[in-house]
Amino acid sequence: MSKSLPSGKRLKAVAADSCQLLNSPSTRKDRIRLPMKQSLRIIPFLICAAAQAHSQDELSSVPPEAANAVESRTISRILGEIPDGTPPAPEPPKPRFEVPTQDIVKSQSVQQGGRTVTVQEIKPIALPPPPPVLALPSAELTAEFQQRLETYREENPRSGLLFLGATVFRAKDSPPLTLVHYWPEGAKELITLWSSADFALVAGGINSFTDASGASNHLLMSWGNVELDRMDDLADENASQYDAPPLPEFALGKASFQIIGPKAAAEDLVPIQALHDLYNEHFDRLKLAFEGRERARLQQEAELKANPPKPKNITLNYWRTETPASTTGGSK
Repeated sequence: MSKSLPSGKRLKAVAADSCQLLNSPSTRKDRIRLPMKQSLRIIPFLICAAAQAHSQDELSSVPPEAANAVESRTISRILGEIPDGTPPAPEPPKPRFEVPTQDIVKSQSVQQGGRTVTVQEIKPIALPPPPPVLALPSAELTAEFQQRLETYREENPRSGLLFLGATVFRAKDSPPLTLVHYWPEGAKELITLWSSADFALVAGGINSFTDASGASNHLLMSWGNVELDRMDDLADENASQYDAPPLPEFALGKASFQIIGPKAAAEDLVPIQALHDLYNEHFDRLKLAFEGRERARLQQEAELKANPPKPKNITLNYWRTETPASTTGGSK
């Protein structure tokens, strides 16, 4: 059973049986008016690309190949801890670099931004010699190394980067939905999808994970929120126009996703499916961790406002050499 989205000018639900995005000027009736300058300050940059990308595209279900991939040899898991806002342990103090007075050749100080910036020339410091240039391996060693590399790759699945852009749409009367842009490594085409997962919980919560193929994925994601009710309030105050993208319907229960436009390759959807599996499995942990990070962020902002940091003095040291750097060292 699907939960209907609120009607009105801000949303236009897409019927599940038609699976069509109705976003052309001739069919849209849910227009919101908003000044151009105001919309640029509020809407994340991803929305602009999203509004154009899904115009009159088809919503397609997840290919059966991607669902079957979950049954492969490895179960998806989160790598490392889920950050919850707890501050890390303080780092040990770094050794202070001190220049003896007799080694300072000349010094000059200026006042800048409430701090003192000192630039001073010092006597040359002896640096260690550069490492020797290694000889290239012979053809036999290269062939042996290549064989060892192939064996290692077979025994150890690949590790790659997962590039995502996410925009979370929120409304009072419906759960959040996320429009995701996905750039698979080595692929030429962008993959766009709608997800019933709240990617605000994923951002900062899941940094690295393994998927069903055993590969390690390191998540790099930019994201933003759009408050649709806030957009309604702004529309009542202004006379300009903003086209809110139509939101699809999802079945109640576990988070899932729908591809927009051409079907994606099954192997490209394996990490996306793994991300949703982990979201469903660890939803409570991700939600608590997100709330902890938000509390820590607000506390840090309040502390900075109450005790703004004071500018620290800076000292820049340099020296000159007359001989090549490979012999006695270089400039610093």
